[in-house]
Amino acid sequence: MSEKNDANRRDFLRGLLALPMAGVAMSLGGCGGPAPTRVAPTVRADTPTQAPTQAPTQAPTLAPTQVPPQAASAPTEAPTPTAAQPRNPASVGDTYLAVVRGQTPGPAELTRRAIAALGGIERWVKRGADVIIKPNICNAYNGPEYASTTNPEVVAAIVALCVGAGAKRVRVMDFPFGGTAQNAYRASGIAQAVEAAGGRMELMNSLNYQVVKIPNALALRQTEVYADLLKADAVINVPIAKHHSMATLTLGLKNLMGTVKDRRTIHASGLHESIVDLATVIKPQLTVIDATRILMANGPTGGNLNDVKRMDTVIASADVVSADAYATTLFGKTGADIAYIALAAKLGLGRMDLKSIKIEEIYA
Repeated sequence: MSEKNDANRRDFLRGLLALPMAGVAMSLGGCGGPAPTRVAPTVRADTPTQAPTQAPTQAPTLAPTQVPPQAASAPTEAPTPTAAQPRNPASVGDTYLAVVRGQTPGPAELTRRAIAALGGIERWVKRGADVIIKPNICNAYNGPEYASTTNPEVVAAIVALCVGAGAKRVRVMDFPFGGTAQNAYRASGIAQAVEAAGGRMELMNSLNYQVVKIPNALALRQTEVYADLLKADAVINVPIAKHHSMATLTLGLKNLMGTVKDRRTIHASGLHESIVDLATVIKPQLTVIDATRILMANGPTGGNLNDVKRMDTVIASADVVSADAYATTLFGKTGADIAYIALAAKLGLGRMDLKSIKIEEIYA
């Protein structure tokens, strides 16, 4: 009995010793199993480490031309302009500026050949891109024959090229100062041409402007710019070459005035200086100047066919300053004769010296 009691006592003691160990095991892993190991989530190199800024999916979707008022009014600062190369300079040996002339092909074909000479629209418009085309549609009074608005065939040709390159969206817009935008779009012939080419006309919503501060401004310290132009993958500037009573000529740089909400401030602050300040904010990847018919006098709206001169010319470049400088020669001038062109070149926003660049002139 003594040996049996000793054996029972040993079994009892082993049981007591086993209870704490079982409790430890249960607290770590449950049911005596191994504790689960907590592994920090793996972050891929291409995964953003910051919280996403996208609104929750249940938030209401705004129309493409609308933004919340508080977003539209939040000021941003434009990058400080730096000398001296344009944003998309051609590679060494490539055409820097293309000029195509010819009466027979027509405005659309002149436009296609000018862009092809620069390497094709695919240089600036990638598949899936959001593209904005900014022509001059300044008024609702005169049709395209009066040369106060961009030739609709030129605009439509660019739209078609962008669509053909696989752009996700191609919008065309301007902010007319004469008449309503709807009437101006139709009177210019641009709305019909753009829609036929697969693009979309957009009315510039007054809520969709962004306050932008301009560092080191010559005159325009801040302005309200159409917000979508600051976010687009590609902005294509398509002015018409014409006389202007205050600026002497309206070309690519001045055409950017149609992107701002209050143009009176630009005139009041100093027209030429403000045009250059604006060019440090709105930076089109490509400028195509319609010089198929140019307005020689009484611009910017014209209204007299005697002031119109047929030139059958299209000028294209990634450098808006160079494009403008060449266009002045159609009026018997040089870039140095137009204050805003000279100022833009001086600040390194582009090249005004046509002898320093490669120009391909094509006679179609």
